[in-house]
Amino acid sequence: MGIEHSSKDAGRESTTVAPAAESMRAVVQHRYGPASALEPAEVAIPTPGRGEVLVRVGAASVHPGDHFVMTGRPYVLRLVFGLRRPRRMIPGTDLAGVVTAVGTDVTTLRPGDEVFGWTGTGALAEYAVVPADHLVPVPDGLSLAEDAAVPTSGMTALQALRDIAKVSPGDRVLITGASGGVGSFAVQIAKSLGAEVTGVCSTGNAELVRSLGADHVVDYTTTDFTRGDRRYDVILDNVESHPLADVRRVLTPTGTMIPNSGHGGRWIGPLGRILRARMLSAFTRQRLKPFTSLGKRDDLLVLADLLAAGRLAPAIERTYPLDDAAEALRHVASGHARGKVVVVI
Repeated sequence: MGIEHSSKDAGRESTTVAPAAESMRAVVQHRYGPASALEPAEVAIPTPGRGEVLVRVGAASVHPGDHFVMTGRPYVLRLVFGLRRPRRMIPGTDLAGVVTAVGTDVTTLRPGDEVFGWTGTGALAEYAVVPADHLVPVPDGLSLAEDAAVPTSGMTALQALRDIAKVSPGDRVLITGASGGVGSFAVQIAKSLGAEVTGVCSTGNAELVRSLGADHVVDYTTTDFTRGDRRYDVILDNVESHPLADVRRVLTPTGTMIPNSGHGGRWIGPLGRILRARMLSAFTRQRLKPFTSLGKRDDLLVLADLLAAGRLAPAIERTYPLDDAAEALRHVASGHARGKVVVVI
């Protein structure tokens, strides 16, 4: 590290502890495609703007959303991320690391702070520029890999169960894909909200889901939960392995179902399932509530408190070095990731 100084670049000002080099290692993508479209490269270290900080990334997690952006499918995503090629050269969203520079308008963070959060400029790199309000201090006792596993998946689970379904003590909650990224957080958050939790997963992941706090585990390789007698107040469907009509069969008459998945076609992806759910909801007392999670600093602070209190723990299946980030995304794309997949930098 160098000395502290102030820099100004095209109207961008920051107070910084200068990196030892002007370039950094990153994973870059110049075209849409499979994981083979990613390649390690040396690129310039970015400069934070007024409300931003520069983070030396210690770890970054990947999730299905990163895969969708990488491939540019469904094609509707390209309206946001670039029609012919990705606007963002470096993939990745969730990260944890150490602040090395802060913009002049940043008062909540300073160089040396350990933080975790999310960025829109790419996390799979040695350094990333992040808006200051997208970061919170890391909880004591966790590694940067554990911190990086939390933001998107944790906020999705929290917002689905607390805000959309409004889970309350005693509710019966069923979570499909309970051993996955969102599912593993959802089991724990539902328990923290006082629910009776049933997790659906494969045989090999049953013990993991029990260890996360699930009261009941359904092995989908031997049992079809939609054919059982049990009824649920809330169903968080992270898998889309059954038609909406079948899932509704085990929902209470006034229960809430959240379809947090959907593959669909190459053009609109899960939008068809989302539209069907919204239309059905108009004709039934059951609430079918697809939603899009949003990054919120207040919610990240809630998750940090749960982590600090030991009521939430990231389940990490594998870690990869930065140069193997493509393999990490391939594994996530397989649909069989067990908990979170993290790239350690």
